[in-house]
Amino acid sequence: MPEYRYYTCDVFTRERFGGNPLAVVPDARGLDTGAMQALAREFNYSETTFVLPSAGDCTHSVRIFTPSVEVPFAGHPNVGTAFMLAELGAVEWDADAALVRFEEKAGTVPVRLERDQRGGVFCELTAPESLSLGPEVPIEEVASAVGLDAGDVVTTVHPPRVASVGLPFVVAEIASRAALARAAPDIRAMQALRARGVTPDVHLYTREAGEFDLHTRMFAPLDGVPEDPATGSANSALIGLLGQVDPAPSGQWRWRIAQGVDMGRPSELFGSVEKAAGEVSAVRVGGYSVPVFTGTFSW
Repeated sequence: MPEYRYYTCDVFTRERFGGNPLAVVPDARGLDTGAMQALAREFNYSETTFVLPSAGDCTHSVRIFTPSVEVPFAGHPNVGTAFMLAELGAVEWDADAALVRFEEKAGTVPVRLERDQRGGVFCELTAPESLSLGPEVPIEEVASAVGLDAGDVVTTVHPPRVASVGLPFVVAEIASRAALARAAPDIRAMQALRARGVTPDVHLYTREAGEFDLHTRMFAPLDGVPEDPATGSANSALIGLLGQVDPAPSGQWRWRIAQGVDMGRPSELFGSVEKAAGEVSAVRVGGYSVPVFTGTFSW
């Protein structure tokens, strides 16, 4: 029975046991879809990645699984996988910079790596798809799905709506940091969203003056993720939406984003958007990671 090695890291943090944990199998050859899903369920992290040779001209092929489903794209798995490959010496550096290109179901995901003076490795992905905006979602339905009152949902900049740069989320602005902290997923209300064809994965955010530009929380219990400590794909969809609704026809925007604080795993994400001729042209999100565990399993 073949033996496989796995590694875990905490993503979007410089501190162990903060950020979003990720399990990486750097050589998953010989594992089929059923095995990958079973292993992701056993790790029980928000996501687990399985690295394979690319069928095309990418650096690697990467498959991403939550405990219950394979997803076409996700943020912290790309950042963490690039980081772990760098830790394992599987990345070609040009001085203190490197670029990997991951082949995924949503498309090609470039990840830029950069060593800093503190010995950390910053990894920044570019979203694989252009921003797409789905249906608006009634305020009452969103509020019900996250255990808040309709008055806690802000619509000044945009109504709650589906947004995606590779993975769709309902994105909604919340009135205050205190209201954001009160949010909790309601399974029945999320099932009702899914029953009428709306993604039940909900990403909330609020703006407050301070160290961070945005505070966010993401709930996806129907995908096996009751709450995610740091969600690169959801924050990418969020900042893409914010860039799109900004009245400026072109420009660049940057955000420092906090997530995971209310579940005891504080995370730090850095996002940026480029816009030209009235359309968002690039969405990027990045951060730091730290190694945690390593081990083996047989299959």
